[in-house]
Amino acid sequence: MKTLVLVFHPDLSASRINRRWAEEMEKQDNVTVRRVYEVYPDEWIDVAAEQRLMEQHDRIVLQFPFYWYSSPSLLKKWQDAVFTYGWAVGSKGDKLHGKELLIAVTVGISEEKYSSNGAFKYTVHELLRPFQATSNSIGTHYLTPFIVHGAARMPDEQIGQSAKEYVAYALKSEIAPLADR
Repeated sequence: MKTLVLVFHPDLSASRINRRWAEEMEKQDNVTVRRVYEVYPDEWIDVAAEQRLMEQHDRIVLQFPFYWYSSPSLLKKWQDAVFTYGWAVGSKGDKLHGKELLIAVTVGISEEKYSSNGAFKYTVHELLRPFQATSNSIGTHYLTPFIVHGAARMPDEQIGQSAKEYVAYALKSEIAPLADR
């Protein structure tokens, strides 16, 4: 299985966890890591190049820090540009059908805050539902996201462990899909 990891972090050099995750993924066979903010510092996206990359891979991983209950802005801009009508959606937009989509996020705050009884009233899985809806639209299998909470205060030892767990999870031959409900 060929895996494409698209890393959306506005300042990966300052990141402790997302940078480590990307570095660990880069060591793996059959994995292509694309640091999207570094590829497009001016945010002018080469749509054809991005589409070719996705066509060449079986599993697409969107890796990012969780910002304001969503993703960094370039990820949304990238989706708007790349998932074009006739390629990803529409009656002839089938280029991603059957591929797998995995979301891998780091969340700065504890899991307890992201619950129906917590400060934010919603789980991260619930807040990621727009990605699941997008997956449904583009015909990919939406895999259960890999989520790490408490990233803001995570000790270096735990960061190393989370990187190992991320690689193992993201490269498993089978990951359970997340139910639509």
